Formats: sequence, structure tokens, C-alpha cells
Amino acid sequence: MIKTLFFDFDGVLTTDPSGSATTLRALAEQSGLDEQVLWAAIEPFNRDLILGHTTHARIWPDVCARLGAEIPFEHLTTAFLQTPIHQPVLALARELRAEFAIGMITDNKSDRMDVIVRQHRLDEVFDPIVVSAEVGHSKRGAAIFREALRRAGAEARTSLFIDNTLRNLYGAAAIGMKTLLFDGTTEGAAELRSALQLIFTSD
Repeated sequence: MIKTLFFDFDGVLTTDPSGSATTLRALAEQSGLDEQVLWAAIEPFNRDLILGHTTHARIWPDVCARLGAEIPFEHLTTAFLQTPIHQPVLALARELRAEFAIGMITDNKSDRMDVIVRQHRLDEVFDPIVVSAEVGHSKRGAAIFREALRRAGAEARTSLFIDNTLRNLYGAAAIGMKTLLFDGTTEGAAELRSALQLIFTSD
């Protein structure tokens, strides 16, 4: 019987497939630079940002040097704030709190998630919120899922993880969690509700 639901963030609770897509689009609009040019400057640091080995504040001078342009650091915060939340899915997660423990597991930068969690008061819906940059592990392995279960006081066999990328489900499945592939960029809350209901009734 499922007792705990863990949601991914980007691509499930947002209508963009990734945080990088959101950030690059917003930075391009603010700076007038091409998204691919921006990505070429940021991408070398991306994995270290996701694993918490560095921060945006630390790398920003190097990013600007690679671009040959000074982009105010404040533009990055503005970019984070433009993340398009999938409001119907967020509303469904809030609704499900009446029956299940609800958490979040995301491969993400800690400074970005701090801004977004405060802006949308996500900590009122999701507990725990487990961010790769804070635990030093990504969804490519099982460690982040074990940490999420520990923080939630949950068991793998009674927990479900929802993500928009198939490869991100493998680590959860490997430790006995149930998994669900859901693409918030093309699907809505009704589709998610139906998929969850199928899992609940077959459980």
C-alpha cells in the first residue's frame, strides 16, 4: 500500500523540462545573448552545481569571462523566479496530502531551489524537499532516494517516485520504490491523477 509520494520538480511540477531551460530562456531575454551561447558558458559548471561542489555566486565571474560580457548576478535570481510552476499538478499534490505523505526529490542547485521554495511556499506542501546539491548525490544513483526515505521516515516498498525522465526512475526502483513516468510539459493533472489511481487500485 502506497503511503508516501515523492515528486520530481522540473518537468513534473513545472511546465519546462529542466531548470536549465528555464534559466537560459530568462537570461537570454534579459541579456540579449543567445541561449546556446549562454549554455556553452554555464554547462562546464553544471554538474558541480547540481552536486553542490560549487555555487552560482562562485562561478559567476568565470561565466561572465567566458561570455565576454558582464551579466548582473541579480539577473540569475530573476531567472529563477520565472520558473513556470505547473499549478494544477501542484494543486493535486496539495490535495493528496490529505491521504499521503508528500515529498520532493530533485537534481537541482540549492540557491535556485531556495528562491523557488520561498516564492511558492513549497515547503508547506512537500516535506522533505531533498535537493541533490544539498546531499551531494543525483538521481542517477540510489543514495538520494535512500536519504529521502530516511528524512520522510518512509519505507521503499510503500513509496512512489514520480519523474519526467525514465533514467531517473532506475535508482528509486533499484531499492524497491514504485515509480511513475509523468511528463508535465505535455500532460496535466488529470492524466497524473488517472495514472496514480491505476497504481493505487492495483497495489
